[in-house]
Amino acid sequence: MSILDHKVDFAVVLSVKKANPNGDPLNGNRPRQNYDGHGEISDVAIKRKIRNRLQDMGESIFVQSNDRNNDDFKSLRERAESNTTLQKILKSKNSSNDEFAAIACEQWIDVRSFGQVFAFKGSGGGSGVSVGVRGPVSIHTATSVDPIDITSMQITKSVNSEPGKEKGSDTMGMKHRVDFGVYVFYGSINTQLAEKTRFTNEDAEKIKQALVTLFENDASSARPEGSMEVHKVYWWEHNSKLGQYSSAKVHRLVEIESKVEEPKSFEDYSVTLHELDGLKVEVVDGL
Repeated sequence: MSILDHKVDFAVVLSVKKANPNGDPLNGNRPRQNYDGHGEISDVAIKRKIRNRLQDMGESIFVQSNDRNNDDFKSLRERAESNTTLQKILKSKNSSNDEFAAIACEQWIDVRSFGQVFAFKGSGGGSGVSVGVRGPVSIHTATSVDPIDITSMQITKSVNSEPGKEKGSDTMGMKHRVDFGVYVFYGSINTQLAEKTRFTNEDAEKIKQALVTLFENDASSARPEGSMEVHKVYWWEHNSKLGQYSSAKVHRLVEIESKVEEPKSFEDYSVTLHELDGLKVEVVDGL
């Protein structure tokens, strides 16, 4: 497998319909909004979904969510120590942080893609490790094209959690959703960092496939099946390591505007893709 030898930029256009794409725990789990009323999906939430899709593809993932854990390890340290070489480094008094990072990048695709902070105390008298890996794949926060409308509804529970003679009083709660919104997020893959983590051209293709299928196997009460949809993935491959153009200029090539005053579907938007001389783009439709 060959190390990525050219810069990559990408953009993803998606829609949300009657779903909570990313709740804010500091605001009652309401869908995230900026001060202008536009909806947001954090880069951390997007990376979580990419990790889940890569995991579904059979890739080895270091940062697994508890509800999708497929190796029975209860912590990142346990997962790291499952590699005998990494375990030896943690127990060594003269441990090599660079060697630890290199082995971790080789084993887990999310480490060599997004980077990872390793901060483990030594075991068995070892000195431990404290090292940060910078990954080549960077992703922006997704932002809605227009301000979003949020609907909130009160929900109740009509069954006892514990045994008892009398029916317990209903537990009240709130559920929030975005009625409709079109969001877009951007990202890039840096070749200099790819060389350090040994991120390959094949890894880049897997990231692209994960973006196309971002919401597959991701349904929940807050995001019912079909409520989140990827419509377009734009994938620019430069012809050099540094890139022919800046990422900012490339990302501005996608222009999205509403055609009606109150858009209710993706068809109510027009998406225009501009061009830059010598820069090729691959446009992939969502599933």
